Amino acid sequence: MTTPTPGQTVGPFFHYGLAYAGDNDLVPPGSTGAVELSGRVLDGAGNGLQDALVEIWQAGPDGRPPRQQGSLRRDGWTFTGFGRTATSRDGRYVFSTLLPGPTRPGSASFIAVTVFARGLLDRLFTRAYLPDDAAALDGDPLLSTLPAERRRTLIATRGERGYVFDIRLQGADETVFLDFAAR
Repeated sequence: MTTPTPGQTVGPFFHYGLAYAGDNDLVPPGSTGAVELSGRVLDGAGNGLQDALVEIWQAGPDGRPPRQQGSLRRDGWTFTGFGRTATSRDGRYVFSTLLPGPTRPGSASFIAVTVFARGLLDRLFTRAYLPDDAAALDGDPLLSTLPAERRRTLIATRGERGYVFDIRLQGADETVFLDFAAR
């Protein structure tokens, strides 16, 4: 049996070390079916983090995980379900993507989100649920385990061009983060 070792602090190298052309455009903005997922990564005081990196992973509109190659070399039309972007000076991020379908009949649609930032020993995992199907949200296996006030930190809101999902790393209204540690 091996002994786990501690993580290493990540960043702040995201803006130049992990960016690539089209990293936040899972589909071209303005194309048929394109919606925006945007928000801010915030610290405990509500200040935006300017050097965070946000990744998303999602199912396609049919609810199935895409199997196409090309996440790091965008060709402008292949939807791979993966995107990555660095935050701006005020902590903002934005993705152009497609609405994910539910991965199981009756389940809630969501986008898996990963956050890397200076000072974090490990990346953080969460989900951005779409608010459009209240019955599916009520029956979601993960959401149903959370108190209402915590649950709302995982549900995106409608925005001007799509959905808004702010990620608060700590403090009041801290986003619920998922633990994938081996047990």
